[in-house]
Amino acid sequence: MTAPVSELIDLLSLERLEDNLFRGQSRDIGTKYVFGGQVLGQALSAAQATLDTARTAHSLHAYFLRAGDVGQPIVYDVDRTRDGGTFSVRRVTAIQHGKVIFFCAASFHADEPGATHQATMPDVPKPEDIAPSAPLSPAALARLPTKVQRWLDRMGPFEFRHIYPRDELDPPKRPAQQQVWFKLSERVGDAPELHRALLAYASDFHLLGTTTFPHGISYYQPNVQMASLDHALWFHRPFRADDWLLYSIDSPSAQGSRGLARGMIHDRDGRLVASTAQEGLIRVVADADAAAALPAA
Repeated sequence: MTAPVSELIDLLSLERLEDNLFRGQSRDIGTKYVFGGQVLGQALSAAQATLDTARTAHSLHAYFLRAGDVGQPIVYDVDRTRDGGTFSVRRVTAIQHGKVIFFCAASFHADEPGATHQATMPDVPKPEDIAPSAPLSPAALARLPTKVQRWLDRMGPFEFRHIYPRDELDPPKRPAQQQVWFKLSERVGDAPELHRALLAYASDFHLLGTTTFPHGISYYQPNVQMASLDHALWFHRPFRADDWLLYSIDSPSAQGSRGLARGMIHDRDGRLVASTAQEGLIRVVADADAAAALPAA
């Protein structure tokens, strides 16, 4: 297993401190603070570890309260809120430096038959027909802050192929929608719990960024401040995070320094496997110094 994938698996494999208390390490991937997907994946892993019955996650609703410190571990406190006849609910609180930085509620359901329908997958090119993104030139990287350079120059655990790529360093204005194929870069085990945690991690990529498309701005610009405020994730059908998945995202609204994005995730056979929604902070200021002086979300 390559280093990026093994590091991510380790990141999602929490240390159990007590029956309902877990500790996860943090990973600096070039973002200013802890990547939101890391906290989502770890919180779901913690919640899944407290189930005593064969139930699978069907929804997660989360709030990001404070920026996470990439240099310190995070403690996850799980409340076993309810174990009913077919549903279980867990509330997970993430703590760093003695303060709550995140909390979520996750619901789990025993498999049972019922009515079935789904939204149709968009008609897009197959991932094999899309060339991988070309790396930035050394000259282009050199113009960016060090943290952003590390983010763009790293080999991450997921591979992404954009249907309509956008130049994030000089972004044009375009409609607030995009489709991205993604998958874990190599095969891993079959445990469904692992694949759900991996999808929770990956679901934070590209979602909020779609809200910037009509405005010709980007997270990589020094005068732009962006942060996830909340995140919702629904699991519909079984899937593998190491097979190609299509993330179809649109943004119906941006206002008051906040943008809303929605996503649907289909597997390559066209089955809708998950849906997402996220609202995030989007601030555009005069320059980089002004952005740095603004308080975090």
